[in-house]
Amino acid sequence: MSASRRIIRGVPDSAAIDASSHSAVLRRSFRKSFPPAVRGEGVYLWDARGKQYLDFSGSAAVNFIGHGVAEIAAAMASQAKQLEFVHSSQFTTPVVEEYAAELLEFAGKNFEGGCVYFTCGGSESVETALKLARQYQVEIGQTKRHQVISRGQSYHGSTLGALSVSGNRRRREIYLPMVREFAHVGFPYCYRCAFDCTDGCRSCGQEYAAELERAIEAANGEVAAFIVEPVSGATLGAVVPPPGYLQCVAEICRRHGVLLIADEVMTGMGRTGRNFAVDHWGVAPDILVTAKGLSSGYAPLGAVLVSKSVADAIVDGSGAFLHGFTYNSHPISLAAGRAVLTRLKEELLRAADSENRGSTAAILRLALEGLRDVQAVGDVRGIGLLWGVEFVADKATKRPFASELNFAGRVAQAAVNRGLLVYPMQGCVDGVSGDHLLVAPPAVITAEQIDWAAKQLREAIEEAATT
Repeated sequence: MSASRRIIRGVPDSAAIDASSHSAVLRRSFRKSFPPAVRGEGVYLWDARGKQYLDFSGSAAVNFIGHGVAEIAAAMASQAKQLEFVHSSQFTTPVVEEYAAELLEFAGKNFEGGCVYFTCGGSESVETALKLARQYQVEIGQTKRHQVISRGQSYHGSTLGALSVSGNRRRREIYLPMVREFAHVGFPYCYRCAFDCTDGCRSCGQEYAAELERAIEAANGEVAAFIVEPVSGATLGAVVPPPGYLQCVAEICRRHGVLLIADEVMTGMGRTGRNFAVDHWGVAPDILVTAKGLSSGYAPLGAVLVSKSVADAIVDGSGAFLHGFTYNSHPISLAAGRAVLTRLKEELLRAADSENRGSTAAILRLALEGLRDVQAVGDVRGIGLLWGVEFVADKATKRPFASELNFAGRVAQAAVNRGLLVYPMQGCVDGVSGDHLLVAPPAVITAEQIDWAAKQLREAIEEAATT
């Protein structure tokens, strides 16, 4: 075998390609090395060389129940032995019917009598929600409505439709000639708010909600939906909305006949300490999108939860949703999701409640708040088991680091060297400048592990600031 395709030997049940060698894989980056991961257990991952990593980011806020849970693998294997796949245009399956009913119950009263459309992930789910919003408006006779408004600093997925309603500048830039553009409105970001925040940000929340209403009115009856992350994901880094903002947004949408789509790909399935993040504010979306924690990474899976009124419009109208993916409602993925839901409800939801004194999330909050005295840390924000740490070159002025320094990337690499995985991002200030990282560990993380991780993160930030 040539040196360019070296195989690492001596790793049980693996044949890992050396990360420094040529790879046949079209990688996310050709400017960094990717260690071959071979095993996971609890909050830990191991590479082929035996190095241990604490997964402090939940593998991009995906893993909620921990790695290596045998019951999930067993549920998938059992389903695979019985039935691995049928096409949803020809059959339903017991697992899809049972899991959909359980998921609607988990979502609460707002989705009673509704339905679920299963996909293979978040981007597919957002695409589905956008098309569903358009078809709903057509079914009820609102054929002019096709625009979907979103927020300026947001991320809703990588497909062209999902990218069109995203506000992440770096991820959209080169694809803009291929994207259909609609309005992007402002977003509450209290650390860098453009309005008066002396009342706990309630006023600024109303200002940003009013901007949505103006955008709807300017579209002259063509808006079909507004899509929003209840708590921002990677693009802004766990920004929690100010009091009253989401409630006001929901009321504006109802008044103008615009569907409210809650993107809970990252925040759903217990991540914020509630079943879904909207539950913190009592908001009832028409469509809710979830993925990531839905299967906790054990299989590709996403879901679109549809309220009864939206579902009824399709049922009583044309009677068919004009949309489909080959692998939607894949039985093995659904078996994984159903087993994850059972484990989540039985053991882990309370651990993610940062308002519950002594919970895992409360311990995490205190540990991360302790980083505020680090010179390069400007803000620490979040909820449940989803937190962001924003870095600044100057605390007093909140001046960000120059984007070419890639400060967040430096912190992440220094953390990796210490065996700690975090999720670095840039662009939170204006789409280009502004560095932050996301912390979203599995709910099984212990107090001792949190303490160790916070110490390693502190050292990583301090090292990045001095190099």
